[in-house]
Amino acid sequence: MLPQMNGWVSCFSFFLLCTYYMAAARNANMLLELSPQEYFSSLQPGRASLVYFSRDVSPGVRLFLEQLENSVGALQDYGISVVKVNCLKEDVSRYCGKENALMKAYLFRGNVLLREFPTDALFDVNAIVANTLFALLFNEVKYITTLVELQNLENSLKGRSNVVFAYVPAIGTPEHRAVMEAAFVYGTAHQFVLTTEAALAKDIGHEDSDALSARLFFCHCQRVPDLTQPCRRTPMVQSLATLNIHTYLKLMAAPIVTEVAEDPEKVSTVHLQLGLPLVFILSQKETYEVDKRTAEFVAWQLLGKAGVALLSRDSVHLNVFLQSNIALKTAEEGAPIKYLVLEDTDEIIALVEDEIKGEQIQEDEDESDSNDPDVQDDQVMEAVYRDRKRELPLELIPTLTEETFNAALTETAHMVVLFYASWEAVSLAMLQSYVEVAIALKGTQGISLAKVNCWDWPDVCMKQNVTQFPITKMYEKGAGSLTYTGMLGTAELLRFLRLSSISCPVKLTTIEEVDEYLSGEVHADSSSYHSTSVLGIFHPRMKAAREAFVEAGNMLRGYVTTGLYAEDDALVLARKYAVPLPALLLARREDHRIDSVPLSKQSAPDIVQTIRSQLLETFPEITVENLPDYLSLEKPLLILFNDGGLNRRVRLEMLSLANGKGHEAFLACWMNLKNTPVGRGVLKAYFSTPPPLPLLAWVNLHSGGQVFAFPSDQSVTETNILSWLEKLKAGLEIPSTTLSDEAWKPPLPAYNFLRMMEATLPEFTVHTVYSRGGTEDLQQTEEVSEEKSTVREEQVEEPGLEAEKGQSPGRDLRGTVPRLVGREKPPKRHTEL
Repeated sequence: MLPQMNGWVSCFSFFLLCTYYMAAARNANMLLELSPQEYFSSLQPGRASLVYFSRDVSPGVRLFLEQLENSVGALQDYGISVVKVNCLKEDVSRYCGKENALMKAYLFRGNVLLREFPTDALFDVNAIVANTLFALLFNEVKYITTLVELQNLENSLKGRSNVVFAYVPAIGTPEHRAVMEAAFVYGTAHQFVLTTEAALAKDIGHEDSDALSARLFFCHCQRVPDLTQPCRRTPMVQSLATLNIHTYLKLMAAPIVTEVAEDPEKVSTVHLQLGLPLVFILSQKETYEVDKRTAEFVAWQLLGKAGVALLSRDSVHLNVFLQSNIALKTAEEGAPIKYLVLEDTDEIIALVEDEIKGEQIQEDEDESDSNDPDVQDDQVMEAVYRDRKRELPLELIPTLTEETFNAALTETAHMVVLFYASWEAVSLAMLQSYVEVAIALKGTQGISLAKVNCWDWPDVCMKQNVTQFPITKMYEKGAGSLTYTGMLGTAELLRFLRLSSISCPVKLTTIEEVDEYLSGEVHADSSSYHSTSVLGIFHPRMKAAREAFVEAGNMLRGYVTTGLYAEDDALVLARKYAVPLPALLLARREDHRIDSVPLSKQSAPDIVQTIRSQLLETFPEITVENLPDYLSLEKPLLILFNDGGLNRRVRLEMLSLANGKGHEAFLACWMNLKNTPVGRGVLKAYFSTPPPLPLLAWVNLHSGGQVFAFPSDQSVTETNILSWLEKLKAGLEIPSTTLSDEAWKPPLPAYNFLRMMEATLPEFTVHTVYSRGGTEDLQQTEEVSEEKSTVREEQVEEPGLEAEKGQSPGRDLRGTVPRLVGREKPPKRHTEL
């Protein structure tokens, strides 16, 4: 009978155990409740369980049980079960009999008791998980209190293993939990050490404040075979969260320097995969050993912040300047690799740290829902500050003064002048693009570049009607000037200067010249800067329309190439292209076609508007540069978001829709998120959880701001889209979101620097000083600045001068913004001239 009874008990225990695990699998957050007999009979050897023996549920116990139930799922991830044992009234065992026993929780491994926890120590989920794992890993995670203990431990592990040392202010905190979770996963790879002693944290270089925050260090002892050498310690700069520690330990396990011999665009390392930048040290055979030592030094300085790779120039062809010695690749998808010329390792480290700082600022801005009215964000200023150590070859761009300005305008056919202020962030950013344009145009006949610092020569800028910074103007010898109004990038400015050097409109006198113009043979050297040429056709008697077209061509100069044909045989061209006079012909080289457009409205503004509208594409790719042109149409957008180029079928369907009936009512367009990454932010604003790409959306920005998403289960065809648009029109679809119609405004008004200076330094007012025109007055009111130190040196040394002027030192606004480093020699000015 006894063997039969034992068999029945074993079967019952097995059934109970299966029931327990099935219940746990059904609901990971459900606290399992068992009787004492059921619990003890279900224990498995080696399996850990956290148990609370309960008799009466008081308010204090109820709060504890809530936290215990919340921890069920977290502990089950580590194979630890959580159980509430309901004690019977007649049970007088060790765990149920005494009142103080009911104020404790117990940790078992199998049927062996490992630890008793007071319930007030398990005050929340973090404390429960942290204390439980700490007890289970008691022999694996060393707890120390002094620096000598840490050093002895490091010495014992040199050449064999690394140490992960963590300081947490208290046991049971979220940081303590994160460290113990990491130790549970990585404990076999590294020796984990824990302390709560603030004095020890200070001894190893933690911050000096009294309220020390949690901190983690990686001690590289495995790389130190010599017992006399200390272990390097790399601090973790991020907060102690589980994901951050996981990322950090992955980085610590990566090679210090990776040697690569392929295109940097194709290189992928653990740093890039984890969202960190990768620095390439460009090397060659002759300097390999030196470059490798440099790479290792930089890698140790940037450990945990960025990866370092040694790239051999001899094994891969790089289309970059030969003097470039550093390349920076960021984890952002589609971001171009930056090739730089840096002089020392400090600049490399500063470059990466500024890059990380900029990304962190952007992340903080994205995560913050508040808008502090006392802070005026300035991304341009941030970019200029980040590039403050970048050296620009400013000797390529002469600096003009009041005496040299007029003479310089007559030296070449086209003189380009950048008017800027040396203290203003946008000016400094524009100066970088301007230098790149100067490099691209170096050696070009007929175009010269110069600059005027309006902070030094306000009178010159006032005479040229410069009322804001920065402004770029092109002066043509014997004619007027053109002002650039486009974006401040290099490509856009270079395109403007190339097209501005072409007279607009080009006057054509024969049919043969017209054919050459429309085919692109005229000004072929500038054909890469424009894809469409515009030709106006007029009868000789259409004088008013012809003059309006000439005026329109001058207004569009630098942005569109225009030609004019007004000969007696203009009707021949009109019949050839089946259009009444006056008319426009648009030669589109990308499509190899010529479109004809009659000019119904013949004033210069109307002609400009007609040309601009005709230059817009039928199914355009929306970019940052062209978005304003298409938004100006004030039409709803039917926009297709895609992560890359469109396949041929989808493109043909969208083109057919854009050219079909009713297409004038909306603008069909698309956005390539690889070319325009900001589109991901747009999708985030449109949809809290963006549907998978490709995604077709209807956005009515100018009326209601409603956003609709095309059903993801339907294919993108003209028929399906038209049917969907009919439902939108009938009000049968629910918008995904409705955009706010509130106008965007900066948090603070723009600073009026001149007015601020007038308030603090009444006698130092640039415009007032120069309006007086007196050299003596100028000398008396001029501030001491970096650029004028040679001029003012003698005056500064005069005793009592500063007291006479009544101004305090260091108030010059020109010195409050970092300047880009330039190699040009400062020109003589003021009294030296």
